[in-house]
Amino acid sequence: MTPSRRWLLAVLLASVAAALAWLAWRAPQVDAVVLQAAPLVRSIQFSARVATLTRVEVGSTLTARVAQVLVREGDAVRQGDVLVQLEPDELRAALAQQQASLAQAQARLLGLRSTGRSQAQAALAQAQATLQATRLDVERTRQLVLQGFMSPARLDDAERTLTVAQAAQEAAAAQVQANADQGTDLAQAQAQLDLARAAVQAAQARLGQTAVRAPANARVLARSVEPGQIVQPGRALLALALDGPTQLKAQVDERYLAQLAAGQTATVVADAYADQRLAARVLTISPAIDPQRGAVEVTLALDQVAPAFLREDMTLSVEVETARRANALALPLAALRDSGSASADDAAEVLVAADGRAQVRRIRLGVRNLESAEVLAGLAAGDVVLLGTSVQPGQRVRAREVAAASIVKAGTADQAGSAGAALGNAMGR
Repeated sequence: MTPSRRWLLAVLLASVAAALAWLAWRAPQVDAVVLQAAPLVRSIQFSARVATLTRVEVGSTLTARVAQVLVREGDAVRQGDVLVQLEPDELRAALAQQQASLAQAQARLLGLRSTGRSQAQAALAQAQATLQATRLDVERTRQLVLQGFMSPARLDDAERTLTVAQAAQEAAAAQVQANADQGTDLAQAQAQLDLARAAVQAAQARLGQTAVRAPANARVLARSVEPGQIVQPGRALLALALDGPTQLKAQVDERYLAQLAAGQTATVVADAYADQRLAARVLTISPAIDPQRGAVEVTLALDQVAPAFLREDMTLSVEVETARRANALALPLAALRDSGSASADDAAEVLVAADGRAQVRRIRLGVRNLESAEVLAGLAAGDVVLLGTSVQPGQRVRAREVAAASIVKAGTADQAGSAGAALGNAMGR
């Protein structure tokens, strides 16, 4: 081998050795994000159901046969509309009977005030005339007895006749008094008339109860009666949702109670109408916790008139905004490291790229959501935060910047299944 060839071979071997050494020394590339200020929103997702303020069951107060059912499930009814008509024939006959009794009482009272009063006055005048004649006859008979023209027995007969005449006059006077405006007969006749009127009103009321009417503007939720059925008091025939503000009721895991507050804004979506998002707000939070489910009842109100597709007890997906930062240092949760030691919920560790090496930083966190967390202390805008768990502190690294939006998108996709399955319980951080 010539010297020139030996020299070329030596150079080639040295180059290969140098390349291998450089590859061994070169730092690995690690995905990283550059910390920047950005809006950050925290929300809780849960399921809710549509509920009206008042839900009532309508029934009959009578035992009767159903003649007609005039509404169907889903119908909107106005206050006073007839919902169910019961057979009224028997009660109509009872009303006619009571009306006849009323007419009879009215005629009796009218008779006492007119012909009855005249007859009593005439009877009193006759009794008074008879009494006067009887008294004169007694005086005449007494004189004749004293003169010896008549026996004492004849005077006794005259005095007995006078007693009878006095009794007849007193009876006639009592009858006149009874027929007066404040008399007992007139008062009794007036009481009979009032009783007959009350009986007519009761019969009319019972006849009116054959028409089961809507107590207020409402929508029919359920119908459990058909024509021909015999209904009884206490049995529900129809279920109505009375008109009023539509509310949403939800059972939220008590772990998220501290994040909820009245007045928070929310977005509501029905699964069947996913393209129609509704604005709502938290109205009230129950002061009690359900011990069986470990949940608190949250009531929400829509900010607009409820659309027609919302139905009683329909299940909805709700997202409540519980916190918002307009300009926060938002750090992807994928950058957080498990230090292996217990720490406060707002304390965490991350690795940052500085001087070509991975360095540990202790940070304090604020508002979190499912993808990001607000950095309150320990980092500044422009810091390069490493992602993943394969890098060790002090290791040489080369940061490869990735967009935070792609990390959030990937994280959201990974969590989509669990988030959809967990709609029955509140989600959030």
